[in-house]
Amino acid sequence: MLSEDQKKEILEKAKHWFRDSVMESHLKNAQKLKSSTEFNINPFTTTYLANFLTGNASPESIAKALVYPRILGTSITTTFGNAIQHFTNDVLGTFKSTTSGIDVEYIDQDDQRRKYCQIKAGPNTINKDDVETIHQHFQAVKNLARTNNLKLQLDDMVVGIVYGERSEISGHYKKLESKHNYVVLVGKEFWTKLTGDNEFYDDLIAVIDAVAQESDFCEQLNAIISELAKDQHILELANMANKEPK
Repeated sequence: MLSEDQKKEILEKAKHWFRDSVMESHLKNAQKLKSSTEFNINPFTTTYLANFLTGNASPESIAKALVYPRILGTSITTTFGNAIQHFTNDVLGTFKSTTSGIDVEYIDQDDQRRKYCQIKAGPNTINKDDVETIHQHFQAVKNLARTNNLKLQLDDMVVGIVYGERSEISGHYKKLESKHNYVVLVGKEFWTKLTGDNEFYDDLIAVIDAVAQESDFCEQLNAIISELAKDQHILELANMANKEPK
């Protein structure tokens, strides 16, 4: 089990990681949305969404209808997923593996066996091809163990999912369990096995929430929307939407 000092160190690193790798990257990506070329604009639905959102199809409303879903949806999801690569190094550096294809190695706090683990962001963050890739990485670990005469059990190979609930995992994760018999640990399950602390997952969420409260980017967001509203394509779309039909 982690000592109190080790726990504090990981939680402090998690705060820096979220601030530097997630928040800064998210804002940087948001700054790119000042041009209509960053969007695949459907003229039929965009003006509808602008009206749905604000009650009109002004350039500002159209800009909001384009920017809000991107910033609050796909952008942060992508940013968080990409940042997980830094998470392994920046936050879980103590457990970082030297084995190819494996992110971390740790001693399971229940069975006291060494685990070889791939870290994934959330319960729906892998696709069909990832299943085979993960399987191949674990196969390489098994081959290496045979070469080095290491006593390796199938449940020593783990997919650790940073957040979520078991009920939320996708069919791809379930396939890793049912077809290949690998262990998939989700959210609190993973953090408890890694640290031996049943409260660690909740504490991790709490420190990230504390950092998130710093994220008042309202002024920058309004500036992005104002700039996009001046885009010629947006102005033309607004003009067409507000034109009286013949």
